[in-house]
Amino acid sequence: MSPAAHYTFASDNTAGICPEALAAINAINAATEPSYGEDGHTAEARRLFSQIFETPCSVFFVFNGTASNAVTLAGLCQRHEAVICHELAHIDTDECGAPEFFTGGSKLLPLAAPHAKLRPADIEPVFSRGHGVHYPRLRVLSLTQSTELGTCYTPAELHALCAAAHARGLVVQMDGARFANAAAALGAKGHSPADLTWRAGVDVLCFGGTKNGLLTTEAIVFFDPALARDFEYRVKQSGQLASKLRFATAQWVAVLRDGAWLRHAAHANRQAQALAAGLQSLGGRLIAPVEVNAVFIELPPKVVTALEHAGWHFYRFIGEHGYRLMCSWATRDDELAAFLRDARAAFSA
Repeated sequence: MSPAAHYTFASDNTAGICPEALAAINAINAATEPSYGEDGHTAEARRLFSQIFETPCSVFFVFNGTASNAVTLAGLCQRHEAVICHELAHIDTDECGAPEFFTGGSKLLPLAAPHAKLRPADIEPVFSRGHGVHYPRLRVLSLTQSTELGTCYTPAELHALCAAAHARGLVVQMDGARFANAAAALGAKGHSPADLTWRAGVDVLCFGGTKNGLLTTEAIVFFDPALARDFEYRVKQSGQLASKLRFATAQWVAVLRDGAWLRHAAHANRQAQALAAGLQSLGGRLIAPVEVNAVFIELPPKVVTALEHAGWHFYRFIGEHGYRLMCSWATRDDELAAFLRDARAAFSA
């Protein structure tokens, strides 16, 4: 008989809906309310975003992270313009050309840099590429927070990048599929969501909800209202305007109003720290610092094989022996203990 399949550490997408969001969906299900975002839940969600970021925001809601990035970039770029990003950026490696499709042909310019974090010196050479109309005009710097290697940009690093981008006439978009995890990690060091976004120079944030326990909802938060002009039409034309939008925005209200979004993210981060410590004690070698809810680690082939035979699912990410393990708002202590118990047996076999 095959062992039970365990998807706990395969992705933070494998976890269910957090209790606050599920309760919010059930609570509003009996009533009839205005459609297409004309309801009170949507208005309250937008108010809470402005409260959390300590500044007026223009907020729009879409169904998933790919749409969040692609529709946002389409609103920022014309088809003859380009987007600078890291070579591991999700917009380049995991979105099936959606940014190019939605923008009508804008070019992505992926760059290499350590630990998936760009620096001003990394982007500077791009400005000397090409000449005139023979090369796409640079328009957007896209940053990922937290990054695809689970690292975080500090406010100082963001400020330096945004200043360099703005000096060249670029706007800054942040892919925040796991922004909650970065906010929890850096919040523990005294940095607010505002410090990680508009105060550092970020113009628009794609704020992930799915990976932090919400169902089919991401928020696009514009800190510069001029950039949001007519964006509601892009959301509609892209098939991203929910007729029953209240079921998405009520979830945001539920997690934003009392800080549940940060508590869930902090829990995932702590579980990743425990997972990393356990695997390192057995002989695993970290590939990147564990700063949020992701563990990137080198594991021997015999260990991977044994864990897979035990039913655990996780993905190879970097090189021949580099693997990614994710924790979520729902990762339990007993699941963590069970995985490390199986890993211990595999290392010692």
